[in-house]
Amino acid sequence: MSILPSLTGKDIIGILKKTGFRIERQRGSHVFLRNQNGLTTVVPVHSGEIIGHGLFAKILRDVEMTKEDFLRLL
Repeated sequence: MSILPSLTGKDIIGILKKTGFRIERQRGSHVFLRNQNGLTTVVPVHSGEIIGHGLFAKILRDVEMTKEDFLRLL
């Protein structure tokens, strides 16, 4: 397993946009993203806060992406 850098919600949203996800809507600090295949995820955007490892793993499962694939997009 590779070590992941500390990422904020905005960082993760930017990387997901590169892979074809787009912002569907936002409710408070939670941004809902969807791609054209129907995969969806929710990314919280709190200023200055880092996304934890557990939540990051959940986002990767939602978008069906491996950690290695995600690291290549950085």
